[in-house]
Amino acid sequence: MSEKKILITGASRGLGLAISNLLSKEYTLILHATREESFTNVDPKHHLLCADLSDPGQLNEFCKRLKKEHGDTLYGVVNNAGITFDKPLIYQPENEIDRLLQVNLKAPIMICKAVMKQFLLNKSGVIINVSSCVGETGNAFQAVYSATKAGLAALSKSLAREVSALNEEHSIRILSIAPGFIETDMTDKIPENYRQDYLKAIPANRFGKVNEVAEVVAFLLSDKASYINGTNININGGIL
Repeated sequence: MSEKKILITGASRGLGLAISNLLSKEYTLILHATREESFTNVDPKHHLLCADLSDPGQLNEFCKRLKKEHGDTLYGVVNNAGITFDKPLIYQPENEIDRLLQVNLKAPIMICKAVMKQFLLNKSGVIINVSSCVGETGNAFQAVYSATKAGLAALSKSLAREVSALNEEHSIRILSIAPGFIETDMTDKIPENYRQDYLKAIPANRFGKVNEVAEVVAFLLSDKASYINGTNININGGIL
């Protein structure tokens, strides 16, 4: 088991679970979910660090524990946790807007802030922020969600440049990935007529698989991707 530690938020299901399963043999993992009960049969070599990221107080405590318990050995972060409330903006209550901004954008920002000092001291580290194809294209009934995902792509590009400005000699990389329509419990909720419309826009003629995204994440964390930085990687089947 490598001494390198990787934090994966939203690791108990869907894409986060697929990423965790793929990385579990190569890295020591710090697995996040809202509740510890969300995990079963976790290898004792891995760590659980749970918090409700929609709660500012819990997010703050999460970041403190991350630095205190794992800061010196943390190598990578996969900011994967996210939520969505799909409805027209004019009908979206403010509390849902606040939760979307808090979980999807502020939490990754604060986690990046928490780990960057140690990464700069180590002169190494990788952060992968999980954006979405709708962060680029937009999507009806997902205005706020799309805005948060666009924000993650901009955050990643900006931080990559910021790191270079702070320390010219480093191997720190910050980037984002933008999955398209991937088969998860989130896309399972899409009504069938909308699913068919989305499929028409995908040249691959199918939705993606979680393991296909996980393989890209594993590659990006590795030294094989050492020159990929400050960019957004689309994993979308060629969606138009």
